[in-house]
Amino acid sequence: MSGQPALFEEQPTGPGLGLTLIRGAVGVTAADNAFAALRNKVAWRQDHLKMFGELVPVPRLEAWVADEGLDYTYSGIHHDPDPWIDELVELRDLSSSHTGTTFNSVLCNLYRDGSDGVDWHADDEPEFGSMPIIASLSLGATRRFDLQRVDDHSIKVELELHHGDLVIMSGTTQALWRHRVPKTKKLVGERINLTFRNVIPNPTVGLT
Repeated sequence: MSGQPALFEEQPTGPGLGLTLIRGAVGVTAADNAFAALRNKVAWRQDHLKMFGELVPVPRLEAWVADEGLDYTYSGIHHDPDPWIDELVELRDLSSSHTGTTFNSVLCNLYRDGSDGVDWHADDEPEFGSMPIIASLSLGATRRFDLQRVDDHSIKVELELHHGDLVIMSGTTQALWRHRVPKTKKLVGERINLTFRNVIPNPTVGLT
């Protein structure tokens, strides 16, 4: 987990893309410690999706951690919130300091190797609001992160996310773009991704 670049910001551009990449937002030692603690203390679970009438394992392990009462459902998978642990609180507060906003929830993903990934999607559920700010923190192995315009797939951004990097997505990113972590045949180690969000209780669809 060494070789991480020094702290600096990148701002990839694209129509309607609000994205800031902070390299080394978490220092190497702190990132090492956080990875080890989260790997052991988070209540990772194997979820399943129903596809063509069969239950198929989601290609990663997940956990939903949030304030009391903030459950989350996507693709037919329901998550009741797990309680916050100290390490996640610390990383949440660090992410808040970079975004200028507060977060009340985090989706934790554990990619065990290159056969784990997440397909094209947007974090556009009504409970996140019309233009959510989402802070996505990477810990562990380097993986590729792709973004693509919903209406023109030739417009895309590809990033390599390293140990301790923080991606901030805002504005119309979730409405106009989608993103993924593609599977790879390369030999890669474990990666934890934390996407900090702010859930709006009882949202009204279309509320701006």
